[in-house]
Amino acid sequence: MSRLHRFLPPPGPARWFLLPVYALVLLVVLYAVGRPVHVWLGNFYSGPRAPYLQMPATTAMTLRWQTAQAETGVVRYGLRPDRLDRQVREAGPRESHRMRLTGLQPDTRYYYAVGNPRGVRYAGAGYTFRTLAASSRVPVRFAVLGDPGDPTPLQKKARNVLTAWLARHARPDRPRLDLLLTTGDNAYRSGTNSQFQRGFFEPYAELLRQVPVIPAYGNHDARRHVFFKLFDFPAHGESGGVPSGSEHYFALDDGPLHLVVLDSTSEPLRPGHPMLDWLRRDLAANTHPWTVAVMHHPPYTHGSHDSDRRRDSHGRMFEIREHLLPILEAGGVDLVLAGHSHMYERSHLLDCHYGTSARLDRKASLRLPQTEGPLMTYRKRPGPHGGTIYAVVGASAKADRGPLDHPVMAVSEARVGVLVVDIAGDTLTGRYLRADGRVGDRFRLIRDPGAAPFDNGCQ
Repeated sequence: MSRLHRFLPPPGPARWFLLPVYALVLLVVLYAVGRPVHVWLGNFYSGPRAPYLQMPATTAMTLRWQTAQAETGVVRYGLRPDRLDRQVREAGPRESHRMRLTGLQPDTRYYYAVGNPRGVRYAGAGYTFRTLAASSRVPVRFAVLGDPGDPTPLQKKARNVLTAWLARHARPDRPRLDLLLTTGDNAYRSGTNSQFQRGFFEPYAELLRQVPVIPAYGNHDARRHVFFKLFDFPAHGESGGVPSGSEHYFALDDGPLHLVVLDSTSEPLRPGHPMLDWLRRDLAANTHPWTVAVMHHPPYTHGSHDSDRRRDSHGRMFEIREHLLPILEAGGVDLVLAGHSHMYERSHLLDCHYGTSARLDRKASLRLPQTEGPLMTYRKRPGPHGGTIYAVVGASAKADRGPLDHPVMAVSEARVGVLVVDIAGDTLTGRYLRADGRVGDRFRLIRDPGAAPFDNGCQ
């Protein structure tokens, strides 16, 4: 008798009953063995990857890129594209390259070329960056890509609309864009290295070589172990703010903007967690006039996800409202950006509403705009609980279905697009650029010490 027959059921009717059971057990064993291998293989991508900018600072910038074969990376840089008079070189050959340029001047445009000791691989006037600004009088513009990592035709249309709008709305003596943010889910469906290449690095290559990208961590990114290997984050205060000691949550200062990036995907959102303790300390120390927070899960949405359903997203949206929003609003945060729900939703000025939509007290917690029409204008009192606008930007690659009827929202639409935010002086202006070329939403937030406070007892 062969060894295989020893494991088979005996002849007769029992064999036909037990064979499917044996097959099911075999499939489970094969999955248990193959799944970790499949996940592990998803960490790798062999091939070239164009330069992208990381960890901006007032006096430094990190360049990342990848080559098909191991080589010693060389970066030449300077103040003019035809005069790259400074150079840094890696110690030895590698495929994945990371170079930190230091000793730079604040709010200064630099040009660079990337290559190896034998020659230049990437160069030209389009390879440029600006260091972060130290003065709060400098205007800042950033774009927000919502759940962008799906290489669909609509993704490309939204990207093209953004680049065309930036070309038409150039700023004198300023770069077309200072920062590029995402709200997570940067690589569909499983956050593999090759999916990041196809769904993120290739479609946005032109922007990534000129504008530092700060991606939020989404649930699809978390399906593999690639995200924190591809991106560098200022855990030690390299970009400003209070050092967090973690790449999962950190701050960045650029001119008038204090940006807080939070991990709503893998970090526990409960009292006593280090992220919440750090957030309190960081907001208390912040002296910048404008504060923006970004994370993946939205506190309010009636889109492809429902923030009123506790089972949706394992209760993350409930936890954000209950434990995170009181800290953000007490810290004077002006704008909160999220994704996850593949829609665009933007709230009125809101404060101290931490329950479901059925429990909303519109009179106490919601403030309508002073001006309606194509540009909704809100005035907020600076400081704790002066009011916050919440935007769900989750449709830069695709739009799903949903009721779109959350009562805190001023605008709700299932249209692919990109959000652009301008900050200048006491005014923050947001525009949602649809993939069809139209502007789906325009809003303006003005810091006004004379604005009426909310009458809700949260101050």
